[in-house]
Amino acid sequence: MAKSIVSTKRLSNQLIHWLLEEDRGEKEGPYRKEEPHRQHPWWQVMCLTGVDYFSTLGYQPGIAALAAGALSPIATLILVLLTLFGALPIYRRIAAESPHGEGSIAMLERLLPWWQGKLLVLCLLGFVATDFIITITLSAADATAHIIENPLTPHWLHNQTIAITLILVVLLGAVFLRGFREAIGIAVFLVGVYLLLNFIVVSVGFYQILTHPEAIANWQTALFARHSNPLILIGISLLIFPKLALGLSGFETGVTVMPLVKGSSNTPQHPKGRIQNTRKLLTTAAVIMSFFLLTTSFITTLLIPTAEFASGGKANGRALAYLAHLHLGNAFGTIYDLSTISILWFAGASAMAGLLNIVPRYLPRYGMAPNWARATRPLVLVYTAIAFVVTIIFRANVEAQGGAYATGVLVLITSAAFAVTLSAHRHRQKRARLVFATITLLFLYTTVVNIIERPEGIRIAGFFIGAIIFTSLVSRVWRSTELRAERIEVDELASQFLAEESQGVIRLIANRLNAGDVQEYFLKEKEVREDNHIPPNDPILFLEIQVSDASEFADVINVKGVQVGDYRILRAESAAVPNAIAALLLYIRDQTGKIPHAYFGWAEGNPIQYLLRFILFGEGDIAVVTREVLRRAEKNPQMRPGVHVGG
Repeated sequence: MAKSIVSTKRLSNQLIHWLLEEDRGEKEGPYRKEEPHRQHPWWQVMCLTGVDYFSTLGYQPGIAALAAGALSPIATLILVLLTLFGALPIYRRIAAESPHGEGSIAMLERLLPWWQGKLLVLCLLGFVATDFIITITLSAADATAHIIENPLTPHWLHNQTIAITLILVVLLGAVFLRGFREAIGIAVFLVGVYLLLNFIVVSVGFYQILTHPEAIANWQTALFARHSNPLILIGISLLIFPKLALGLSGFETGVTVMPLVKGSSNTPQHPKGRIQNTRKLLTTAAVIMSFFLLTTSFITTLLIPTAEFASGGKANGRALAYLAHLHLGNAFGTIYDLSTISILWFAGASAMAGLLNIVPRYLPRYGMAPNWARATRPLVLVYTAIAFVVTIIFRANVEAQGGAYATGVLVLITSAAFAVTLSAHRHRQKRARLVFATITLLFLYTTVVNIIERPEGIRIAGFFIGAIIFTSLVSRVWRSTELRAERIEVDELASQFLAEESQGVIRLIANRLNAGDVQEYFLKEKEVREDNHIPPNDPILFLEIQVSDASEFADVINVKGVQVGDYRILRAESAAVPNAIAALLLYIRDQTGKIPHAYFGWAEGNPIQYLLRFILFGEGDIAVVTREVLRRAEKNPQMRPGVHVGG
């Protein structure tokens, strides 16, 4: 029995070690941090983003036909115009203002400080999770549709849609558990082949339309069956086109991968070459996608019977593959299916890589994620489990997940438009502010319409937002007594004060800065010496920590030496007063080799109120929290700085 317990414990420890062993600093992927020696030409990086962006051609034409019917080409034209004259200008500006891959979320974080900025980021992360998780599940479901509907697929697999989709999700998770490595070469190959095959299908589609002009006549009849006025048709298309918003995906990814883009005139502060090449990337991708959105929407609407788009139809979720098999034969159609399956699966890999990057980029820095969230493998298990649940809920149905995907994409683009509008306002650019505000309103309208028409997207996003906010707040409270100092930097005068104090007992009096004059320090010293029986001849230092941004978690503490009359003061700013004091006391101990002593006064009032003040505003009952931070940081009581409370 004892051997069994020991063996189980050993296996558990080995599993935990394996889950946490990967160093995120060495992990590569499409969203990794700046690595100048690993940069690539912009067109190659475009293919890396294209596995997400261009792969939507696998299901976009079918979803557009279901949503808009005969109006699909007109609604798609409106979507293309919004892409080229709305989303593209927004993200070209984001590329200039966020050249290190932070994206629009980081712009909003900078423009909206304190807790309101953090709360907005948490909400947007919920929509990011919606976008990326649905990308994984929807892409896997569409890959399954291409597998099942291929004529060479055994008939017994036709009723295993959910099982096949779950297997694809598991395979994706397994790849990341083994250790994903960025593969731009694979992305270039997949995107190149996929776009070439789509161009062939589009060319054959237009050939069929030219040789069968009745297709155009039938489309015109269907188009004007209810409304003969072209303006009314355009108006209806304006109401319908938000359902086609899946074709806007890919822009946020395009700016996130900016650190991978090679530029000829890059400097760390002003990477002009990277910005210029990223703009080429965004523009080229948007133009290519716009071409294929328009052409594929046109040929699928004219050449595929309406019934085939519906659930159970041969074109459901695979409209272009249907045309490839119909007009180019099963051999070419199978090649097209294999290409589509590959790029859809790789799009899921891109989304998983984005999720694995987005959590460590924000939540640990806010103190809103546990330490294990920095490791890849535990997160892969979490995301794979979530993708499992979403797949089962939607029964691996491509069209059913379209609304949730569109919601995530549209909210991110709308927030990006708002960030750019806010930036233009801050820079007093009136014309740019007006243009971007108009674009923001257009995307806001598109988002609202999509949410009203397909509320399942906002429900899923709401679940992710609620889960992220709840777990983030729990983590913030749980980690609130960590040291939370990245490093401590001490100026020359402060170092001189510490050197003088190190000749005897190091005593620091914590003081809340008010007037900052001699009278303030005289009264504070008199009070503390009397309360704590400090000999009158023992030298003391004053320690003052002012709260900078309490919503931050970890920061660099810059300590400045200040002299007011005969009184010597160490003055610094930090997100949390007690954590900064504890970090500074440990720093003094390590630098001088002596145990410092800090003196506080009792806080009067409701302890619950002080606890909330500490969590939200970085203050509260300073002495008690400082003692707890020191206790957690230094397990040996003999080496722990002293905390004294008098009064």
